[in-house]
Amino acid sequence: MKQSQLQQTLGLNTLRFFVLLVLLFLGIILWEIFSKGAGVIGFPFLFDYPHKGMMEGGIFPTIMGTVFVTMVTTVFAIPLGIATAIYLSEYAASNGVNRLIRASIRNLAGVPSIIYGLFGVALFVEGLGFGVSVLSAGFTLGLLTLPYIITTTEEALKNVPQSYREGALALGATKWEAIYSNVLPSAVSGIVTGSILGLSRAAGETAPILFTGVAFYLRYLPSSVNDSFMAMPYHLYILSTQHHAIEEVRPLAYGTALVLISVVFVLNIIAFIIRYRYRNYNQARV
Repeated sequence: MKQSQLQQTLGLNTLRFFVLLVLLFLGIILWEIFSKGAGVIGFPFLFDYPHKGMMEGGIFPTIMGTVFVTMVTTVFAIPLGIATAIYLSEYAASNGVNRLIRASIRNLAGVPSIIYGLFGVALFVEGLGFGVSVLSAGFTLGLLTLPYIITTTEEALKNVPQSYREGALALGATKWEAIYSNVLPSAVSGIVTGSILGLSRAAGETAPILFTGVAFYLRYLPSSVNDSFMAMPYHLYILSTQHHAIEEVRPLAYGTALVLISVVFVLNIIAFIIRYRYRNYNQARV
């Protein structure tokens, strides 16, 4: 008994140590970015255009470009991903073909993002003729996000008790009515959380938009989905590695990184709030 308690204590302390180690490194990274980037954050930095070779000015077009391409990604990926997950979870038979489809979707989640970028060039930019545009970049990010949305949505649907479906069917509802009225409301917290987390990942990606739509510098915001755009991840990449005066623009790079991290952090907070509220709502229903 004492040996078992000793092993449990040792294992728990080991887990705590590694958690604290990860938090330590995360804190160091965040402090490095915050301490060097907070000084440039202000109204001009957030709402002005870059000028003088990106050595002065702000990042307003990169913020708006990131918003535009994320909106296209949302419209493309979320309905398609949720519909696919509903089919796989509620309608697809449990056979080898569908198991292979599920395995393929999960494997796609591990494909490097640069591969999605090259595929987006071949399919959207050249194959479908969308050109280098917000539309091509948004669809490419949508493909990258789809496996994550499908997987999280399917898991959320599977966590809904089978009795919810059986009760609705017993009252005369069709299968779709049972799914729409009972299953989806109970799974919405997991669906929304997974979707927002997937979109927050897409908002920070550079490789998929590198060849499909992002531009080094634009004087105007995109007027349609067929225009090129600026984006925070690519802007940060340029300032950090490709600029002719890297040391001079280093504070702007840290400021851009801080804004991008803040956007991703806010999206994650929204996801957790929605999950918490819907969880309480479902518990009240029960």
